[in-house]
Amino acid sequence: MSGQLDYEINKELGECYLFMGDLDKAEEYYGKAMTSNGVHPDPYLGLATIAVQRGKLDDAMTLYRKASSIEADDRSLSGMALIEMERGQSAEAFTHFKGALSKNPENLVALFGLVRLAHADDRLDDVLPYLQDYLALDPLKHEVRFTLAGCLVSLGRHGEAGAEIDQILLQDPANDAARELADELKRIAA
Repeated sequence: MSGQLDYEINKELGECYLFMGDLDKAEEYYGKAMTSNGVHPDPYLGLATIAVQRGKLDDAMTLYRKASSIEADDRSLSGMALIEMERGQSAEAFTHFKGALSKNPENLVALFGLVRLAHADDRLDDVLPYLQDYLALDPLKHEVRFTLAGCLVSLGRHGEAGAEIDQILLQDPANDAARELADELKRIAA
């Protein structure tokens, strides 16, 4: 069997066992995948996920960094940011979430992590372009549009928030959260 085929099989088995919640078996197969055919980020990402689930954040951070050194993609950057956020390292987490979104604007973990940090650190203006970038790719993702509207309300930009809510209600007139926010915006404007 070729090294590449060994790698693919072991990586897939690691992913399957991880999905099923068998962390020991997942760890075993990710370990085999790491030694199969060159250096790939996916086994390190899988092992980092296992470390997080076991509460070993230092180990997880090391594994995310290793994956990122092989190929800095949105998954490794988001993983580092989540750990940094957990540790109260807002500036580092903000930077890594932004890096993840520059690689994949549709990474919802990074997007909503960035929004959470932006609310906490009073940086909502900084997050608006990322929400808008997402919506340019998937304009019907109501959760993202509603989040954008919420950020605009927090910034006092009620007219723009109302326009976003109107977009949601055009597509989904039964959206209770959007209707409630639309009613609230009408009360504010009155």
